[in-house]
Amino acid sequence: MAGVDVPAIVTEKLGKRYGSIQALVDLDLSVNRGEIFGFLGPNGAGKSTTIRLLLGYLRPTTGRASILGLDIQREHMAILRRVGYLPSYAVFEEVVTGIQALDDLVAVAGAKPSRRREICDRIRLDQGTLRRKVRDYSKGTRRKLGVVQALQHDPEVIIMDEPTEGLDPLVQHSFYGLLEDLRQEGKTIFFSSHIISEVERVCDRVAIIRQGSLVTVEHISTLVAKRQRHVEVRFDGTPPDLSSISGVTNIFVDRDTVTFRLAGDVRPLLQHLVTLPVRDLTIEQARLEDVFLELYGEGQA
Repeated sequence: MAGVDVPAIVTEKLGKRYGSIQALVDLDLSVNRGEIFGFLGPNGAGKSTTIRLLLGYLRPTTGRASILGLDIQREHMAILRRVGYLPSYAVFEEVVTGIQALDDLVAVAGAKPSRRREICDRIRLDQGTLRRKVRDYSKGTRRKLGVVQALQHDPEVIIMDEPTEGLDPLVQHSFYGLLEDLRQEGKTIFFSSHIISEVERVCDRVAIIRQGSLVTVEHISTLVAKRQRHVEVRFDGTPPDLSSISGVTNIFVDRDTVTFRLAGDVRPLLQHLVTLPVRDLTIEQARLEDVFLELYGEGQA
């Protein structure tokens, strides 16, 4: 069994081709144990293909990968016992109850549902609902059932594909808190999404994928720091020249107001403004969404 120093997930030149279509190209990733790792890209970028390769549901055309030091092809069944998986669209037998569906799925993994009741309570899935047939479930309730089946056996690595799809805002909030608690326990979460705001909210690092190719892997704070802020300063009287301040570009002056872009550290700007007759100051916080659109290029996200 691999030691704790082995990364949770590793891919090396992992690729998948469908005929003439290259769905994934030479993917190199290393996901640390105990982190929430975001896998971000629009629909069709290669996110779900990557997940299916990692879980052994597809065979790679090129490269290799491992989870907890286990080879995704040779040790597929051992991986399934230690991994929880929430697909983008979970399919359950319609004629069984929620409890029966969960029992069947945990049996396939060869595990025990040691955390089922706890997870149900966290995401507001009550026992009465679980005793009903799955065919009577709403989309949101089916999604809750999917979350429970992914986590009920206390997996070491959790792989989630668009996990909050169909969950109402209150349950989403509880779900985010659950993810944070799992990280505190040392669980590793691989979190695939096209919803930029939730990746920014919960993830430590993020990989951005475009048309099957990896664009970048960064800490979210590092990516956001690279993005230029939009700044607006209103002065008492005629605005001074701010062009000499480090990081200031794209200056536009309109009467008593100056707007511009600011890259890098905000402190040189603030140190300069404190000596001036500033009436109002607005600095828009850079967002991961801005970085994402910049990396993809206009019109491609």
